[in-house]
Amino acid sequence: MAAIRLENPKQEGYTLLPDEFTDHYMASANGEFVKVYICILRFAQKGTGTFDMAAMADLLRCNERDIIRALKYWAGKGLVSLRFSDKGEITSLSLCSVPAPENIVSDPKAPKAAVHSSSETRTNSTPSGRFSLTPERIRELKENQAVAELLFVAEQYIGRPLTSNEMNRILYFYDGVSMSPELIQYLIEYCVSNGHKSIRYMESVALAWQEKGIKTVQEAQDSVFQYSKDYFSVMKALGITGRNPVSEEITFINTWYHDYGFSLELIQEACRRTVMNTGQASFQYTDRILSDWKKQNVHSLSDVHELDAKHRQQSESHPRKTAANARTNRFNNFPQRQYDFAEYEKQLINSTR
Repeated sequence: MAAIRLENPKQEGYTLLPDEFTDHYMASANGEFVKVYICILRFAQKGTGTFDMAAMADLLRCNERDIIRALKYWAGKGLVSLRFSDKGEITSLSLCSVPAPENIVSDPKAPKAAVHSSSETRTNSTPSGRFSLTPERIRELKENQAVAELLFVAEQYIGRPLTSNEMNRILYFYDGVSMSPELIQYLIEYCVSNGHKSIRYMESVALAWQEKGIKTVQEAQDSVFQYSKDYFSVMKALGITGRNPVSEEITFINTWYHDYGFSLELIQEACRRTVMNTGQASFQYTDRILSDWKKQNVHSLSDVHELDAKHRQQSESHPRKTAANARTNRFNNFPQRQYDFAEYEKQLINSTR
């Protein structure tokens, strides 16, 4: 195919998107997160100094929780820096230079992208898509007895020697995410016990714990318990008991909780309607219900009840034809004759006299 020429490449009144973002971050990100980042650029280039969360939610047809989740995602990627109040609410946002993944190198003396709090400063370093350590830093870390023991334990859990990439990722948990050796060991134990020996899976869990502010093994255990509780609550609502959710079911549940942003109460209601309407557990049917609710900006059960009321009103104002009226075939497509059975009976009596 011939190259496509871009007409009018420079125009005023347009939002500029960093090339590094397009090349290295956009394709792997959730589409809703990309929309939020572009909106942030729009507000920043407009130069107003502030932006209205509610206005952004209306513009993107999502809720504020979706925006907050996207902001934390981009903070985790190092593209923005967030400042929080003591109550955990976002008070300010700074755009950071978009780093090229191949240039991300861990340097203990280099400043890390920070997520600030009014009471404390918390580090929030860039995920290790192509994270690498200098040879000097690797030697330094391996001389640390706690780190050396951690790498040995990791090999025992995984059941083989670590590759250089796997070792690099585990060292990233320690040096980049600032997880303690005890927490990393529990992370590996938790993932392997659930059938996941992939270092990428472990990294996704580590970053999720980082986003939740998990720093200790006890906090991780509490989070895992709640995680399991939420999953099994959904399974039970669909009438499924006695087994763990499979990967496809986990994907659906993650979508309902994290991408759609629904509470357990709403998800359980969708599951109840699924079983009532289909007579069986159907994740696809439940997903259609929840996807429709998201499009209609449902946030609570009261919103669902309002939709139900509107549907009933529409049904009452446009009643369906009864089966007797709607049923047609080749026998009743013709005008029907009217018979006077009393007159026929009189004629029959007279004919027999």
